[in-house]
Amino acid sequence: MNPRPHAALRVEQVSRTFPGMRGGAPTRALEPVSLDAPDNSFITILGPSGCGKSTLLRIVAGLDFPSLGRVTLDGQEVHGPGRDRGMVFQSYTLFPWLTVAENIGFGLRQKGMRAKERHEIVEAFVDKVGLRGFQNHYPKMLSGGMQQRTAIARALANDPRILLLDEPFGALDNQTRGLMQELLLGIWEADRKTVLFVTHDIEEAIFLGSRCVVMSARPGRIKADLAIDLPHPRHYTMKTSPDFMEMKARLVEEIRAEAIKAG
Repeated sequence: MNPRPHAALRVEQVSRTFPGMRGGAPTRALEPVSLDAPDNSFITILGPSGCGKSTLLRIVAGLDFPSLGRVTLDGQEVHGPGRDRGMVFQSYTLFPWLTVAENIGFGLRQKGMRAKERHEIVEAFVDKVGLRGFQNHYPKMLSGGMQQRTAIARALANDPRILLLDEPFGALDNQTRGLMQELLLGIWEADRKTVLFVTHDIEEAIFLGSRCVVMSARPGRIKADLAIDLPHPRHYTMKTSPDFMEMKARLVEEIRAEAIKAG
């Protein structure tokens, strides 16, 4: 087999401008942004509210389109959604009429996978995200954390090349959020799936990422791209280590400067 290219995902000079409402001035959401995501990297995208983080992620997902520039995955230009990219949103986007197991297996069923093989994959992901005993529950019977575990399992079950997460833990309480960070990081440390993770939480960006891309206030641009050289496996106690705190102090200053600009 030929090895996959080092930079599987490339964002090349992507910008986004939204038309004005009722003849008003257009809104420039993104200045030209370029970003390479090598295979197996976990890139966190950090920035103040309204800086275009989610817009960038939606363009990579094929759910929105750049005004200029392009996105390529394995050399092929992205023109819309595809199975090579799995997306997890902040809101709980499960199908309410399907059980946990049926939600996880939805994409596999759409691909026409045989029931036996689909069942094996679903069962493996039920265990991986800690939902054994809840596989026959419906979303309304689950906590927010359990719903997001299901959403992550559904995205991963389709074996995408890239996993895209748009502030998936933003609506969770702090304790559940911390547990979900550890869960996701443990899955990544085992499988090394390429991940782009949007957040406005500085500690989350450091704890999860192998790189942290810092965006400016709107219109968004990349103002810093920092390697996070913290060892794996990572444990929550790392958040009080000197190296972690040093990185946090640096990022606090980067984000504070942008928040001041944004007013």
